[in-house]
Amino acid sequence: MEMVGERAEEAKLEVVLVARKGGFGLPTACPVCLPVYCHLRFANVDFKLEFDRANPDSGTSIFAASLLLLPLLLPSTLMFSYTCSDHIPYVEYGDYVTFNNEKGGVIECLNEDNVVKLDSQLSKDCFPDWASTKVMISTWLAEAVQYELWVSCDNTIADDIYFSDLPWPIGKILHWKQTQAVKQLHGITKLNAAEKEEGIYRKANIAYEALSMKLGSEVFFFEGRPTSVDSLFLGHAVFVLHVLPETSVLRSSLLKHANLLRFVQDLKIRLLEDSHSSAMGPAFSSDASSSSVPRRKGSKQNAKPKPKEKRERTEEEKAFRRRAKYFIAAQVVSIVIYLSILGGMGDSGLEDGDEDGLAYEE
Repeated sequence: MEMVGERAEEAKLEVVLVARKGGFGLPTACPVCLPVYCHLRFANVDFKLEFDRANPDSGTSIFAASLLLLPLLLPSTLMFSYTCSDHIPYVEYGDYVTFNNEKGGVIECLNEDNVVKLDSQLSKDCFPDWASTKVMISTWLAEAVQYELWVSCDNTIADDIYFSDLPWPIGKILHWKQTQAVKQLHGITKLNAAEKEEGIYRKANIAYEALSMKLGSEVFFFEGRPTSVDSLFLGHAVFVLHVLPETSVLRSSLLKHANLLRFVQDLKIRLLEDSHSSAMGPAFSSDASSSSVPRRKGSKQNAKPKPKEKRERTEEEKAFRRRAKYFIAAQVVSIVIYLSILGGMGDSGLEDGDEDGLAYEE
């Protein structure tokens, strides 16, 4: 680990990676968070992993309030999408914070700000090849994952990663909104969907072939040591192999390259499985809402809990419960009406989009 500054060494400041929650046997199931996690592990940074609980796609703190004020909040909630919360992941280091949507992402910021310098010892001779490889992973392969996650694959995978804690209607609306955003980003319409898909997978296949040739029989991609290229590809490949379904075209393409699979398997055991299996250790820690509390073993004599005396509700409590039931029923009706209106607007919007004569670049 290369961290700069005497103040950091003296104070021994804690590094915190804030990411989306884990799943699929991984410390974090987010395809954007995994490379940052791998990068810190490659740099031997002793960091704590926490899960973001303040955003609608990964936490629960906003949900109760959003349900109570649903008729007012629903239009603005629909505007929220994955692209609007792309500050996750982010890294905290004392009073230093870097977000994913800042100047190239967390990994780039950590390097430029001299916080974690995994690429500092690269020679000038390999820099052009290293830079082009990094861009290829960050664009062609990242776009392919985005396409499979939001367009071609089953909805349950993205829902498990981003919306599992949300109420079902809001999760479905946000998923639909993000799918439309990804289609718009790639210029996908009903008329060119097959052509766009072919182009996305063609570039991904070229990227895998180039990476396989570059890696060869080496352990790392450049100069026998880990760089940000290794972090980016390991995070990408682990997500593809462990999260995407067996029917995934991208997964099938990656499985064709034995040396890339060896790279993933060796480093996954070293960087991910060890830290994930010791989840309560210093290298991996969840947030306060999921932290464990020491359990006291009850004695055999007190195995059966004493029944609590039933307290009679006051008139105020009874009235409040009645009003709450009526209020929840009103929210359900408002959701159904809004979804009906939204469905009609979405259909007309797609028809107009296909007939507007706009041409999208490859």
